[in-house]
Amino acid sequence: MRQSAPEIHALGTAGAGHVLSLILSGQAKSRADLARISDLSRATIAQRLGVLFDSGLLHEASETQASGGRPARVLKLNQAFGVALVADIGESRIRVAATDLGPTILAERLGTLGVGSGPVPILTWIAAQFRELLAEIGRPAAEVLGIGLSLPAPVDHAAGQVVGPSVMTGWDHFDVPGWFAGEYAAPVFAENDVRLRTLAEHRQFWPGESQLVFIKAGTGIGSGVITDGRMHRGARGAAGDIGHIQLRDADAPLCRCGKLGCVEAYAAGWAIARDLRARGFDARDARDVMALVERNRPEAISLVRQAGRVLGEVAADVVSVLNPSIIVIGGTLSRAGEHLLAGVRELVYQRCLPLATQDLRIVAARSGEGAGLLGAAWLVIDARLQPHEVDRLIARPGPG
Repeated sequence: MRQSAPEIHALGTAGAGHVLSLILSGQAKSRADLARISDLSRATIAQRLGVLFDSGLLHEASETQASGGRPARVLKLNQAFGVALVADIGESRIRVAATDLGPTILAERLGTLGVGSGPVPILTWIAAQFRELLAEIGRPAAEVLGIGLSLPAPVDHAAGQVVGPSVMTGWDHFDVPGWFAGEYAAPVFAENDVRLRTLAEHRQFWPGESQLVFIKAGTGIGSGVITDGRMHRGARGAAGDIGHIQLRDADAPLCRCGKLGCVEAYAAGWAIARDLRARGFDARDARDVMALVERNRPEAISLVRQAGRVLGEVAADVVSVLNPSIIVIGGTLSRAGEHLLAGVRELVYQRCLPLATQDLRIVAARSGEGAGLLGAAWLVIDARLQPHEVDRLIARPGPG
């Protein structure tokens, strides 16, 4: 990020963030668009654009758009303005990356620490990787706009802390933002991993869908919900926890949460692996299950199909309550394709009213292994490019 010039502060920065928000939302692509859709005078628009240009946040691209008269130059965010440092903590692997404001991954690392290692060893490793990533891309710590963490657990988003029992032993109420405070002036954001995969999938592949449900079917089961184009977290951030909805069954299996008959206990990767071990196969997790499916082992295929019907049972309830236009199935088990999706579709179309399903699509996720990282980057970018944050950011006399 370039240092703001003193004359920028003399002009004042209030309102520049609002102008940037109109551009980032796609409502305005040029000066002419800003004049048409805002109630600002051309002089005010010019002044606020000048602040954004001088700060380095915005530039006028060489491309133009037709305007009925002289072609108008397109206004674009300078994606190189700052860096987001992000980490996607899985149950057995950790991905870390540095991204620009696109977001595009600029550099990436992969580690094999398990979440059972505890917060301090894992965060120490992540911090060391962040330093190496910044050195690799040649950017100083002062240009870090924020840190985003994807966590496989229930997360209090406002506090940035894991809350309640989860696979993340020792993380409950651990002060993650406070742990990074001494090294970076930038804020730290934490969120549930499924929610961030939902955000990445929606932004990259389904931006026109305002009502979307993402279901992650991997080692665990979870979901994320987009309503009216925005992430729905619920009153305490627990929205979308479909993996622990209990199904009635006389012989309900024990879930790893301690309850009987959870969706996870029937359909998660660990549960399918459990059933495969009972049949003599060497399977520990969702990846092992998929390896057997890809080898066309009928026992594995049969269990994945049954898992699809279990997911369909709970997805039907979600459709009846939320009426999404699209359900996206992601996670490791989604690699099974129609073996999994067919069961979901079967139960949803069987149990839901035609009004809810007549335009409903149930599809496999398009995002890959980097979805958690990109979702964490979007978390940082969305927070730091809010209008009031932009006004404060460019009002500072030095890099943010």
